[in-house]
Amino acid sequence: MQQTKKFNLRQHVTDQIIKAMEAGTPPWRQPWTGSTALPRLPLRHNGEAYRGINILVLWASAHAQGFGSAKWMTYRQAAELGGQVRKGEKATRSAFYGTFEDKNGDGHERIPFLRCNAVFNADQIDGLPEAFYIRPAPPQDLGTKTDARLMSFFDATGIARKTSSNPRAYYDTERDFVHMPPVETFHSTAAYFATLGHECAHATGHSSRLDRFANNESREDYAFDELVAELASAMLGDHLGLPPAFDQNAAYIETWINAMRADQSVIFKAAAEAERAFDFLTN
Repeated sequence: MQQTKKFNLRQHVTDQIIKAMEAGTPPWRQPWTGSTALPRLPLRHNGEAYRGINILVLWASAHAQGFGSAKWMTYRQAAELGGQVRKGEKATRSAFYGTFEDKNGDGHERIPFLRCNAVFNADQIDGLPEAFYIRPAPPQDLGTKTDARLMSFFDATGIARKTSSNPRAYYDTERDFVHMPPVETFHSTAAYFATLGHECAHATGHSSRLDRFANNESREDYAFDELVAELASAMLGDHLGLPPAFDQNAAYIETWINAMRADQSVIFKAAAEAERAFDFLTN
């Protein structure tokens, strides 16, 4: 008697996302109302785009602090534009590559060098021209309702959860809680719980759970955990009966893969960690 091959949910979800990525994905769309920092190419004060590792460094800083502007500059550049960095604001370190000319007996030689610049996002600076800012859009009450069955599932994970009018969904690694905007501000109930699943997947990395953050020291590690969380969220959504949104999952994941400048095989490594996160949440 031929044995029926067992359906592998994790592999199915991963395959669907890769298929969407290969077909070309639409830009990732924020599923709730109210402005927040989204992955956008960071720019210097003069509009020139950052390159290389600076993209990841500045993206991660903007994401963590909720910056809306894509523009970054040094303290001096801000002053030259008529701005003033607010007291207490902390700079983000960016890398600057250049060369200098070394004159010796054999001629001139260009020597490469690397230095760090302390840069501030326009959102940390007062008095800049209006074009440097993206003014926040207020959250809208769309009347979206919660789902008691799904909420009880997430309550059972034991992961602390907070809600406020702040239009950001995130996991606080230091204080170990998930922050969510109000469910009413989401475009759908499914979008709310898919987002909650993403943030709870991040929370599985805490030292009291799967201890995934122990060696997270670089911006590449940050990006990798975004891949893990989004894959786990897609698996969880399928498990809970939420409508699949593989095109949106793929768009989000592709953003971070591109930022890491890695080939798409990195998704399989993330899938293995996502399976562990999925198993933790469902068990």
